[in-house]
Amino acid sequence: MKNLSIAIISLLLVLVVSSVFVIYEGQRGIVFEFSKIKRNSDTGEMMVFEPGLHFKIPFIQSVRKLDARIQTLDEAADRFVTAEKKDLIVDSFAKWRIVDFSTYYLRTSGSIDNARALLKQKVNNGLRTEFGNRTIKEIVSGDRDDIMTKALESASSSREDLGIEVVDVRIKAINLPTEISNSIYERMRAERTAVAKEHRSKGQEQAEIIRATIDAKVTVMLAEAQKYAFTTRGEGDALAAKIYSDSYTKDAEFYRFYRSLQAYEKSFNSKSDIMVVKPDSDFFHYLKDGSDTKK
Repeated sequence: MKNLSIAIISLLLVLVVSSVFVIYEGQRGIVFEFSKIKRNSDTGEMMVFEPGLHFKIPFIQSVRKLDARIQTLDEAADRFVTAEKKDLIVDSFAKWRIVDFSTYYLRTSGSIDNARALLKQKVNNGLRTEFGNRTIKEIVSGDRDDIMTKALESASSSREDLGIEVVDVRIKAINLPTEISNSIYERMRAERTAVAKEHRSKGQEQAEIIRATIDAKVTVMLAEAQKYAFTTRGEGDALAAKIYSDSYTKDAEFYRFYRSLQAYEKSFNSKSDIMVVKPDSDFFHYLKDGSDTKK
């Protein structure tokens, strides 16, 4: 009897626990009866349970919980075509949340993947339309905010179609396709190389002009310096010759004696010097007996 009571109490506890379910804040619940959605008996609309404690029939009814918080749709970048038929790679994201859980479940079967796929198609359609009406210059020059606003307005239809409210649409990056970017970079590199060569050739031309000008100035300065040196040397030689001449005229004998001493000094400067001269040569005039000199 005791075991039976325990079994009954346990069964009752299981039934009580199975009949209670909790919907947390940020969630909504949908109850199914034998795999069919529970609807309001008066209006026939799907019953969506708000956050709180609720009851269900154990083993007959089951609960499917849906996320009611704001979520992010951030998929891979897509290719869009501009008004001039140029391709752009656009990386964007959207913020969304479920506002009509009945419509959302009927359209997506409660699958988040289905919801993202359908929502991405709507957002991309709006972006594709806006990019298709603008040129690259217009897009880059400042129409990005207008594009995002128009794309958000275009995606507002998802409220009725999917039960989803698109809160915001943002463009993260706009790039050219890889093959186009590479060709643009190559063209830019070639243009910069040509400009660099032009500047380099102009610099070399200016360097040659400056070098030639400096060389000409140096040549003129050297010629003038040599001219001045020759002039100064000539004047010095003339002055020296004049001094010698004046000295010679004042005392010719002393001048000849002095010049002979200079000649002896230069001639006998090295001990290895050998001179073959006649004894009666005028070279030894002042080395002879001084009797002749006195006369």
